[in-house]
Amino acid sequence: MRSHEKSEMSRAPKQPNEGEGNKTAAHRYNAEATKSAASGAGKKKGPEAARALDGPDGKKLRDAEAEGKRHSGGEPER
Repeated sequence: MRSHEKSEMSRAPKQPNEGEGNKTAAHRYNAEATKSAASGAGKKKGPEAARALDGPDGKKLRDAEAEGKRHSGGEPER
């Protein structure tokens, strides 16, 4: 471990071990996800994404999506 990494770790606040899973982090994530969904920010991003796909970077974006799908389990069933 490098000396600067050691000093950064020693400054990090101590968190109690919550056993299997981290309920505090899960609660924080759920609260922020709910807040984000309620803000409507995702609805604004849809038209932006559509414009990007129709723009000069469209092929690169579609290729990146296809590459990501090859490395995943595919689309979730609905």
